[in-house]
Amino acid sequence: MAFKTKQDQVADIIRERIIAGIYPRGTRLKQGELAQELGVSITPVREALHMLGAEGYVEAISHKGLIVPLIRQDTARETFELRVMLERELTALALKRMDRPTLAALRESQAVIADISPGGPRVASRTENYRFHFRLYELANRPQTLQFVRVLWARYPFITQERGGFRMKNIEEHERFLRRVEAGDHDAAVDEMVAHIESGWHDLLTSEQLAAPAA
Repeated sequence: MAFKTKQDQVADIIRERIIAGIYPRGTRLKQGELAQELGVSITPVREALHMLGAEGYVEAISHKGLIVPLIRQDTARETFELRVMLERELTALALKRMDRPTLAALRESQAVIADISPGGPRVASRTENYRFHFRLYELANRPQTLQFVRVLWARYPFITQERGGFRMKNIEEHERFLRRVEAGDHDAAVDEMVAHIESGWHDLLTSEQLAAPAA
């Protein structure tokens, strides 16, 4: 596993919290408050926010400072199509390097998601879903592609509310993927991952999140 600096660790935490919705879209992020919350000095927070700004997770707005940017709905489909292309590749490469510790970590994430009650906190499920995917993708050992995918996740309009059994469907899709991996059927596992991403996109198309016109 690659060594991570303090700023990398802080960026990981903030990135994960943005995806999970702990820091919702439009939230202003203040360096001092983040440093106090994370128990670190200002310097790694400042450097982490600079890194996240380059990825698109934060944005500098005049008279407002750094905020978690709103989603551009007019580019959502392109973002989805790029996710499918790059995450398919990362999944296929990761499966060639799959080991027992990573599979155990994926199973652990799956168990955490499954243990969250239907009325439980959405952010907990989204946090663990993020960890599930990137534990897998990191195994591919393609740092540049992984970085591109992080950027895409920053711009992707993940569903922010529980609706229509979405969480249960997410669990079932992860389970189908894991069973294919455990059976050694890697081609089918890649297909399951792609189907999982496409399923999330179809859920978005029927939600209110993409109903409004782009700003």
